Amino acid sequence: MSFLPQLVFLIILAAASWFLSKRVKFLRRNILLGKKITRNDQAEARWKTMLLVAFGQQKMFKRIIPAFLHLFIYVGFVVINLEVLEFILDGILGTHRLFAPFLGGAYVAAMNFFEFLAVAVLVSCVVFLIRRNIIKVPRFTKPEMKGWPALDGNLILIIEIILMIAILTMNATDQILAERGVEHYLALGGLAFSGMIRPLFEGMSDGSLIFIERFAWWFHIVGILAFAIYVTYSKHLHIFLAFPNTWYSNLQPKGEMVNMPEVTNEVNMMLGIPTDSPAEPPAEIGRFGAKDINDLSWVNILNAYSCTECGRCTSECPANLTGKKLSPRKIMMDVRDRAEEVGKSLDTGGKGLEDGKSLLGDYITKEELNACTSCNACVEACPVNIDPLSIILQMRRYVAMEESGTPAQWNAMFQNMETSFSPWKFSPADRFNWAEKVKNEESQ
Repeated sequence: MSFLPQLVFLIILAAASWFLSKRVKFLRRNILLGKKITRNDQAEARWKTMLLVAFGQQKMFKRIIPAFLHLFIYVGFVVINLEVLEFILDGILGTHRLFAPFLGGAYVAAMNFFEFLAVAVLVSCVVFLIRRNIIKVPRFTKPEMKGWPALDGNLILIIEIILMIAILTMNATDQILAERGVEHYLALGGLAFSGMIRPLFEGMSDGSLIFIERFAWWFHIVGILAFAIYVTYSKHLHIFLAFPNTWYSNLQPKGEMVNMPEVTNEVNMMLGIPTDSPAEPPAEIGRFGAKDINDLSWVNILNAYSCTECGRCTSECPANLTGKKLSPRKIMMDVRDRAEEVGKSLDTGGKGLEDGKSLLGDYITKEELNACTSCNACVEACPVNIDPLSIILQMRRYVAMEESGTPAQWNAMFQNMETSFSPWKFSPADRFNWAEKVKNEESQ
């Protein structure tokens, strides 16, 4: 029977690993529904961007208070999870505090630091819950944040609070048992933060303390494994995807719109301008712009799965601030939802992308797309370099070139640019008449 806890732990660990690997494969397949593009250039700049933006939280500090609170949670998540390694080894080997005899005083210092971070995470999560539900920060109350998105944000904070309480409870009861000389428990010489809650357990019997300590241990490790699976269904997937997402950031100058190479080459050939590959005929063009997720690039879909729905993009969007329907955050949420819908359909033998729906129309409206001013405020505001503008421009390109569905004023401008090479309807030969007029006035 002494091996029963180890057996149960191995079964739970194996089940969690299976579910997690299955979900990771699902996400990878969904991301790769997008078009292939290569972004392996400027490796040094990409590593620097990832270290500064994802690891260093650089863009978070444009808003100081939430930045520090988020930093505590981020550091706590990374560092406290180092303790999970000990939990897993203890669960497999049937040991208790496996590293303590080898690290000595350093182990005690590490545990005190872990407890400090646990308290910091707990306090930060409480503050974030207050900001969301009592203060009601405007960017968390937008229409797209109703229902599951709001619940998801609250759930993740509550789960983290409970997991941190479990750590402190486990350590407090563990040290009481160690000081009583109960076999299997090691006295660490004082843990500052869990020591504050020890009076809650001092009067309990050894049996009750062992039950609470073991329950807290199992609750924490099973909670961590369940949390890892839950994150893959949650907006908090950015915990993992922020790093590849920032590495694959668009490093081109802000505001530079990407041309379609096939169209550019064809126009150049018509005008007699040398192309990049003059000996080859222009590639067949499947679709101008993007109507559904398979018309977007895989980086666009990675962006969508990396979105944490923080709303900084929407809070900086001038169109949204003036009452327009456009919300860059909603654009990213819609792309992710559509990818999930298509992925689930494919897994159940459904029609997938041929289900009669599309990203344009069923998720994102023309009114939203037309409201965008292409100012890049959303791109600049995003803490992990997500690029909603790229998706908006590709979808507007489809509306303009495939459906001719842009507003009449836009069509007039496009026609003028095509015939007069400017948004205004006058001959290019007359473009500098105003300069001649000024010159004549000055000479008089």
